[in-house]
Amino acid sequence: MRDERKPKERRFVAAHSLPGSLNNSEFNFISRIKRRAEGARGAALADGLVHGIGDDAAVFNGRGLRDSVITADLLVEDIDFRRTSLSQDIGYKALAVSLSDIAAMGARPRWTLLSLGLPQAVYDSPFATGIYEGFLSAAREFGVTLIGGDVSRTPERIVIDSIVVGETRRGRAVLRSGARAGDHIYVTGTLGGAAAGLKLLEHARSLRTQAARARALDGLAGLTRRQARPLPRVECGALLGERRLASAMIDLSDGLSSDLARLCERSGVGARVEAARIPVAPLLRRANEINSGQLARALAGDALNLALHGGEDFELLFTVRPRVAARLPRRLGGVRLTRIGEVREAREGISISQAGRAEILTPSGFDHFKHAR
Repeated sequence: MRDERKPKERRFVAAHSLPGSLNNSEFNFISRIKRRAEGARGAALADGLVHGIGDDAAVFNGRGLRDSVITADLLVEDIDFRRTSLSQDIGYKALAVSLSDIAAMGARPRWTLLSLGLPQAVYDSPFATGIYEGFLSAAREFGVTLIGGDVSRTPERIVIDSIVVGETRRGRAVLRSGARAGDHIYVTGTLGGAAAGLKLLEHARSLRTQAARARALDGLAGLTRRQARPLPRVECGALLGERRLASAMIDLSDGLSSDLARLCERSGVGARVEAARIPVAPLLRRANEINSGQLARALAGDALNLALHGGEDFELLFTVRPRVAARLPRRLGGVRLTRIGEVREAREGISISQAGRAEILTPSGFDHFKHAR
């Protein structure tokens, strides 16, 4: 849609998502809570708090010359997952999303707590055991120890609360607020695969026969796995922090457009992203070559929008000072790093360059409350 006031710019908004800004959003709600909580800031700092609400995790003085980093994530049935999914996948993902937050702080995860709210029928079934099995599978994979939690009964839906505590060297936590104009913008891995996987799974569930569902998913299991079992960039995030490579960082849970806006807001900067540089998941790009279904063709055609706004990739978005970029490797912790743009002055806003044209990049990723309307 063309903005007549600025003829050289137009809004870049995904057709499948709601346009808008961070105002009147989940992000704005959290900001209001943060302002209320800051009334007790002095007392909190006296107790060792280094950074509170506003980042992927809180940071406080830990043992010895280390800081502790703690995060919490809530997953709710029919909002964040469906009971038709494998219970082990649900448990695995519950821990993975919290591990991603710790990675985004440049820290290493150490301990975790898991609390479950379960309907009686689920508590009395193997489904609950499966959630724990999946959670513990992720804990073993990433070297995290389950040290506690809680379980209670809920009326209808499953509720999962995952808490992870990590550590980093004193003062090495990477915040969202460290980006400066001129910094380079990078992402890990590839984008759009998880959002495409969700669309495939939802489409398959709507089909009547097992054969039809199999045809819809044929050859595209890599996308559905990105949705069901995301891989948090634990080692890569820790190295970015330990080696002081990243000036600011956030994990991509709600979509590149929204999470970039959050990082820019916290840092007081703008950004320019180059569409051609965004590392769209290769399987998504080639979905129509692999699967002749109508949805596969649609996904391939919408690949860039899914990469920008889809969410749940749990990759890392981070900024790097120009003088540091020269020693940034192409791969870190076994994960490819891709430069996608540059941090700009706040007055320049957030935009995306495509085919030689500058477009306003509207934050159009997932928001729990906007998407409930």
